[in-house]
Amino acid sequence: MTRVDFYLLSGSATSGREKLACRLTEKAWKLKHKIYLHSDSEAESRQLDKLLWSFRAESFVPHNLLENAPETLAPVLLGNTEEPSLADHDILINLSTKVPTFFSRFERLVEIINEDETIRNAGRDRYRFYQQRGYTLNTHKI
Repeated sequence: MTRVDFYLLSGSATSGREKLACRLTEKAWKLKHKIYLHSDSEAESRQLDKLLWSFRAESFVPHNLLENAPETLAPVLLGNTEEPSLADHDILINLSTKVPTFFSRFERLVEIINEDETIRNAGRDRYRFYQQRGYTLNTHKI
């Protein structure tokens, strides 16, 4: 069963969610995981793409946009596709406001919530969704 982790951030800046997603992605990649970062739009995916190159000067996270690369080439992929075919990626970082329909294919799902009212309310809805389906939910206050 997929492990679901909610990371709760103080503040409401979108950049806080994105930077935490980059930090978690880097950490997971160094531990040899394959990660898919899911967002609501192509513009958000492109923003994450840029941020992964620059969020830390000494960092390097090999990644690509899903639309630009075969799934097997990059250990970190970014996209907003409703049904990506990611056979060997094991961590899903969800920055979308919706429950990804494909989340159960991953060993681990990461949800990053901040204090923005829209993000927080959508996060609560997703929390209830997972809880009602019997997933064990882990919460981390950052």
